[in-house]
Amino acid sequence: MLKLSSCQESICQLECFVQEVAAEYGISEDRYPDILISLTEAVNNAIIHGNCENRAKNVLIHHSYRKQEGLTFEISDEGSGFDHRRLPDPTQQCNRETLGGRGVFLIKQLSDRVRFVNNGRTVVINFNV
Repeated sequence: MLKLSSCQESICQLECFVQEVAAEYGISEDRYPDILISLTEAVNNAIIHGNCENRAKNVLIHHSYRKQEGLTFEISDEGSGFDHRRLPDPTQQCNRETLGGRGVFLIKQLSDRVRFVNNGRTVVINFNV
């Protein structure tokens, strides 16, 4: 488990965490960037949108591995949650020049399964590895 304070400087700790997990489970070099980018987006969302960059709140990252399910990460914040079904589609013409709004889209594109639980306060990201 990794526990991060809700500030942008905490993101630096994430790369070391992902490197350790990748080494532990023998993650291939071609899959590593997908995992790192997905987790970075999820943690950024948790810090900025979930915890509103309140340093008193934390982001927790758990991981597990099961042969049939692959590598799973759970990223949780202490915010009020959100409805992921109401996010605008960043591929629509009207949203293409909008700053932000692509994190969840990227996570869905780079991972094998994504689900939101706990009223959107936790994102569960799975990678077949």
